Amino acid sequence: MQNAVEIVTIPVIAAIVYGVMAVYAKLVEGKAAVWTSLIPVWAGLLGTALGVVAFYLVPEAMPADNVLMAVLLGLSSGLAATGADQVYKQIRKSGES
Repeated sequence: MQNAVEIVTIPVIAAIVYGVMAVYAKLVEGKAAVWTSLIPVWAGLLGTALGVVAFYLVPEAMPADNVLMAVLLGLSSGLAATGADQVYKQIRKSGES
């Protein structure tokens, strides 16, 4: 069971980052393009922060041996959320043509 909890942590971080970035995208909609171009940066930073928080608050759920590993797992989860959003947008766009 312990291994199953570790496997779920990374997608949970990605899902949280995806949701927060969706809200952020709605908030900056119609503003200067620089705000939307910062979404991957914010997603990476948020994922990193969540990885470190998970490492310290629920260490049994984070599959990391040290803080650097937690930072890298969080960063990759945050950027994976951005990639998942882009995959969804490209599939939706290809269906429209």
